[in-house]
Order: sequence, then structure tokens, then C-alpha cells
Amino acid sequence: MKTIFINFYETNHFLIKAILAILIAKLYPPLGAELLYPQITGQWCAVMFIFCMAGILIKTSELGTAVTRWKFNIFVLGFNFFGLSFIVYWSTRLLLKYNLLNDGMADGMIVCSCMPMSISMVIVFTRTAMGETASATLIAPTSSLISVFLSPFLILYYIGTKTEIDLPSVIIKLLLRVLLPMITGQLLQLYVKSVVVYVDEHIYTFKRAQEYALIYIVYTVFCKTFQQSIEGAGIMDIVSMAIFQFTLLCVCTVIAWLALKLLFRDEPRLRVMGIFGCVQKSVAVGIPLIGAIYENDPKLAGLYTLPLLIWHPSQMILGSALVPHLAAGVEKLEGCLENRTSVRTSFFGSKTRVRASRETAHIINDALGAVAYEDEDKLLNTLDTAIAADNRASVIANNHGVEVHV
Repeated sequence: MKTIFINFYETNHFLIKAILAILIAKLYPPLGAELLYPQITGQWCAVMFIFCMAGILIKTSELGTAVTRWKFNIFVLGFNFFGLSFIVYWSTRLLLKYNLLNDGMADGMIVCSCMPMSISMVIVFTRTAMGETASATLIAPTSSLISVFLSPFLILYYIGTKTEIDLPSVIIKLLLRVLLPMITGQLLQLYVKSVVVYVDEHIYTFKRAQEYALIYIVYTVFCKTFQQSIEGAGIMDIVSMAIFQFTLLCVCTVIAWLALKLLFRDEPRLRVMGIFGCVQKSVAVGIPLIGAIYENDPKLAGLYTLPLLIWHPSQMILGSALVPHLAAGVEKLEGCLENRTSVRTSFFGSKTRVRASRETAHIINDALGAVAYEDEDKLLNTLDTAIAADNRASVIANNHGVEVHV
């Protein structure tokens, strides 16, 4: 029982902390709305710290052959931004027509669908499901950069101006708060190696600092939200939104899967990366973006943040369920292609016989539960080492006719 609770906390600690931050914000809103100067500490300092760390940790100089797969890259980015938002938009219009969802939650779901993909979650899921990690390390960071310009335009296109939005001002703020710190971080990574070494030696501390900076942003956003009357955010409204959103996530995953199977039939590892990249959304980038776009209307900023907070654990649950089937499917399909047979098995197969050790499970759970940027190479190397050890243990056990229970 204790292990279950530990595993649950490892993979959901950000959501738990975010909920606690929202509850604390409700107790005394003026603290985070005024007294802590959130316009400076939250919207500028915390956001710039998060994206400066992203610039230091994202290894854009080691993308290799992934850059040459431009058709695949364009498809995944296009589906994540345009395909997903299109499906969510028309689905919410249908739900609104039959009064199954209110306007606030529907618009929040659309805003969520316009956000970029999660970097760490896409990379971890891709690696553990035997996908193409080089493509993941290219596409996921690229989506964060694109979102600075694309997300505000998509949101305005779909839901219009629900409040006063000065688009040129929003773009300038995003350039200063998001793009400039990322570029600064990249320059530090390339030319000041002592900074990179120091961050690498204290990566756990910096990782937690990023997450608490994001929690602080959530706290200040909801403090400002609770200072005003909130419409469309009752318990049943949130529950209905969560149910419909998880359903849409599953539907979009199936659509993405069918499209990937049609377009990249003989590239199973790319398809694995694609199925995660097409539907994953980033809390780390999304919350600062929403805060910047709706800075003049804290009520909408808080309301539109809720669907993104729901999407985060939903994609974790669905992705974790798919990983063993996708890994088995990669092995089967690659075996068929290598033998050049005409027999094609389903991509989804039975669960792999290799069972993750506690150490590997801890690494995966911790990485999936995190929303902070981290050293991709270090994370992948750690995962590779742990998974290789599990494979060796499985082979030894199978040779001796022993069932592994680790």
C-alpha cells in the first residue's frame, strides 16, 4: 500500500502541489494578488527563470538526423497545434449546442489545445515505448519556441477577444519573458561551460526550483482570480470538462494513430514518437502563456488554466497505458520488416515480457511527474542504463526458467 501511494505521488506530485496552491490562494487572495507583487515576481521573474533553464538544458546542437525528417516533423507539429485545436473547437461547439458544457470551460479547453507539447513527458514516453528519441528531442523544444508566436493567434482565431487583448503587447511580453531567456540560456550552454557543469551537478535542485516557480505562478494567477467572482467554474462544471477532455484526448490519440499508420507505415519508431507528440500539452509553457495573454483579466486566466491542469494527468494516464503495447508493437513490426515478409501484425501487441525494476519505475515516474525542463541527454542515458539492466535480468531469468518479479 505504501508503494502505491509513493508511486502515485511521484507521478502526480505537480498536480497535488498545484491543487494545494489553488486551495491556499482561496484562503487569502490578496497575498498572492497584491502583497507579493505578482506582476514582477510571478509574471516576470518566475517565468524568465523557467525559460532560461530551458535554454541551458535543451540540447539543440545535438539533433542529428532528426532534422532531415521534415515531413514527419511538420506533421506532428501541425497536428499538435492545428489538428488538435480544430477537433477540440468543433467538439466544444457541439457540446455547447446541447448545453453539456458552459462557455468558460469550453473556451478553456480550446486554449489548452493551442498550447505546445510537453518536452520531458514526450521524451520519456518515446524512450520507454522504444520510439525515435532524436525526433522527440527536436520536435518538443521546437513546439515551445513556435508557441510564442502561434498560440496567441490560434486562441484569438478560435475564441476571439473575450476580454481586452493588446496583441502586439502580448507578443512583446512573450518575446521578453520566454524567447529572450531561452536564447540567453542557449548562449550560456554553448559558450559558458562552467554554468552548464554547475547546473548539471545540481540538476535536482534546479529541477525542483523550476517546478516551484511554476507552482508559484499558478498560486498568483488563482489569487487574482479569486479576488473576482468566478462564473462557469463550479464543481460539476469542472467534472464535466474533465470527462469530455479525457474523451477528446482518447479520440485525438486514435485519429493521430491512424494518420501516422497511413503516412509512416514502415517506420514504427517514428509512429511511437508521433502518437505522443501529436496530443501532449505542456503545463510549463502553457501556464505562463495564458498568464501573459490574459494578464488584464485574471478571472479568465484562472478559468482557462484549469483545463490545462486537467490535461496534464490525463495524458500521463493514457500514455502510461499505451507504453507496453507500443513497445511490443515496435518489436513485432520491425521483426516483420527485417525478415521482409508480407505478414503484418497489428502495431499493438501483448505486453512486453521485460518488467521494469523498482529503480527503473522510479526514474520513469519521477520524469513523468515532473513539469520542469531537464538535461535530455542525461535523462535518456539514465533511462537507457536502467532499461538495459532490466533486459539483462529478463534474459538471465528466462534462460533459467524463472519468472522475474522485481
